[in-house]
Amino acid sequence: MPLMWRLVFFSLVLFISCYSLERNCKPFQQGEFKFTQIINGEIKSSYFTRDSIFEVELFEGKIDTSSIRWVNDCECILTKLNPNNNQEKRPIQIRIISTKDDRYTFEYSLVGDSKNRQRGSIQKIN
Repeated sequence: MPLMWRLVFFSLVLFISCYSLERNCKPFQQGEFKFTQIINGEIKSSYFTRDSIFEVELFEGKIDTSSIRWVNDCECILTKLNPNNNQEKRPIQIRIISTKDDRYTFEYSLVGDSKNRQRGSIQKIN
């Protein structure tokens, strides 16, 4: 292989390795978390606690509990235990796409509805 192609290959490998996303999901499978999002122009936060089988969320004074099933280290399915309507009966698929320090970025959608995937960021607070 000519020297020029070796340099191009080495540069490409170095470039890709410098920009790879960290993805250490295990520490985010359990704990206490804060999710902040903009709803109707207002910043709203929800807090939730996650253990090996349940996720309990507090949002605007209301508590909601979901079962959680980890598909792999970075993907899980949430299913509300007491849904209020047909929309809430559908499970939510969550995929952690990157982690850094006490935060992770994730994608989520209703199971089977990957066209309407959204992103968010969550902070681990304990």
